Amino acid sequence: MDELWSSAALLRRGRGRRRRQPQALGGSVLALPLRPRKIRRHRKSAASRVAAPRARAPPSEDPDSKVESAAAEREGPAERREAGPRPVPVPVPVPMPVPVPPRAALASVPRGVEGRAFRPRDLGTSASPPGPHVDGPERPWDSPLQQVLAELDGIPSSRRRAARLFEWLLAPLPPDHFYRRLWEREAVLVRREDRSYYKGLFSTSDLDSMLRHEDVQFGQHLDAARYVDGRRETLNPPGRALPAAAWSLYRAGCSLRLLCPQAFSPTVWQFLAVLQEQFGSMAGSNVYLTPPNSQGFAPHYDDIEAFVLQLEGRKLWRVYRPRDPSEELPLTSSPNFSQEDLGEPILQTVLEPGDLLYFPRGFIHQAECQDGVHSLHLTLSTYQRNTWGDFLEAVLPLAVQAAVEENVEFRRGLPRDFMDYMGAQHSDSKDPRRMAFMEKVRVLVARLGHFAPVDAVADQRAKDFIHDSLPPVLTERERALSVHGLPVRWEAGQPVNVGAELTTETEVHMLQDGIARLVGEGGRLFLYYTVENSRVYHLEEPKCLEIYPQQADAMELLLCSYPEFVRVGDLPCDSVQDQLSLATMLFDKGLLLTKTPLVLN
Repeated sequence: MDELWSSAALLRRGRGRRRRQPQALGGSVLALPLRPRKIRRHRKSAASRVAAPRARAPPSEDPDSKVESAAAEREGPAERREAGPRPVPVPVPVPMPVPVPPRAALASVPRGVEGRAFRPRDLGTSASPPGPHVDGPERPWDSPLQQVLAELDGIPSSRRRAARLFEWLLAPLPPDHFYRRLWEREAVLVRREDRSYYKGLFSTSDLDSMLRHEDVQFGQHLDAARYVDGRRETLNPPGRALPAAAWSLYRAGCSLRLLCPQAFSPTVWQFLAVLQEQFGSMAGSNVYLTPPNSQGFAPHYDDIEAFVLQLEGRKLWRVYRPRDPSEELPLTSSPNFSQEDLGEPILQTVLEPGDLLYFPRGFIHQAECQDGVHSLHLTLSTYQRNTWGDFLEAVLPLAVQAAVEENVEFRRGLPRDFMDYMGAQHSDSKDPRRMAFMEKVRVLVARLGHFAPVDAVADQRAKDFIHDSLPPVLTERERALSVHGLPVRWEAGQPVNVGAELTTETEVHMLQDGIARLVGEGGRLFLYYTVENSRVYHLEEPKCLEIYPQQADAMELLLCSYPEFVRVGDLPCDSVQDQLSLATMLFDKGLLLTKTPLVLN
């Protein structure tokens, strides 16, 4: 545990700044290249002993899939993230059956081209997405979404659940190819030709029910906006978004943007809570309902990786590459652009139910409804302020502080005459003293790496992620084998079934991977956890338990051994009392589950 104690000491000097909130069936895939670009890879520090290993999404396991290469399209001249209001007693819009316009052709080109098209007929007759499946009796499913969520309930490892759900989200595009070649680089369009793919995730009926039965507030949860004649308007009245007000705004041509649907929808909550473990970064979402023949938001780019899931109706999207290198992978969202600010789109397409559109941060987009049909889509967002620059912004000040304290070279005085040859007015000077000064700076900067508290800052960012995260959604197994499954209840005027206890023979592991993080602060150890987080972003303060020095190694073992079980009596503590007190504290807080149900004493 030496690394944790040294991290705690270093962080007493200063603290990294918090991240801001951000927020198979068949099909075809079109990837639109931006430009060749090398991406720096983050290598895990071997010194960090307490970082629980995070699973990578496994490659697709469908060996029978045939892949057609597709040429990237470029056609004529896509929407912003926010939250929304409550509606009027007006009928909830229902998708109307209308003729589907011809899709953009996917031209066949030689293998090796970035864009790849996957079609239903290439995947054989399989009726379920690729990947591992849970054995059991066949049951009827209303949609592929409901099928995969039921499948997740039978997967014991939360890492595997996250990988499986992401595989389903991208299907038939293999996740390993997506991360290696497309993530942060290219816009990707997945055509599924399955209107029921996302059925059960969210609907206009769900929105109408929320407006009637939940405390949805304009501005806080719901926005009403429209984009007319090149001008964006937000028309939020004050107070609660009652149905009369919200649906009247919708009928007046406003798009309704629901912020934080996971606070109201258990299915969206589960969807995001599982995927946040895949990304290792906060996963947020907004839902957009747009009236026919309208556009709600001006062209803009965002500071998040965006996955657009078309739920109902149709919408025309236009996506544009970043206008110059300074706008690639930006740290902040853009202002609204006018049409004159845009060039030619790299993608112009109509999304239909079941389709998926991905584009990286910095890609300008706008979207509009046409043909008298409304549109409902959900945008999944992640990776806000999760860059190397953000990490180094926290590391470097602490590295300088440590270097000044520990190395005399950083405390030596500057040359008395340095102002005679340094500064903007001497930038073209060939003075040898200037060259020597620059070389000294380079040497000292290179030495800073020896003093950089990389693990300490990584722990602080992990702590922030724990606070950002949604609370976990438990499977039936996790609920039955955790404190939530104990049969304690009130009966006949008294509590019954009280007294189940852990023993040294009890086998345990953490409830899920990534729900807790051991962090050294101020010479003490704290375990930060997600199980008591709110579904509303940062509604609660960070929650933690103090871990005493004699229990630190045992806590580290529990974090790193997931999903393998550990016998309580094998925890590396000084005494049986320490073993039982740690395991009991974690179990009572809902952070541990047992291999078999506890027996009442």
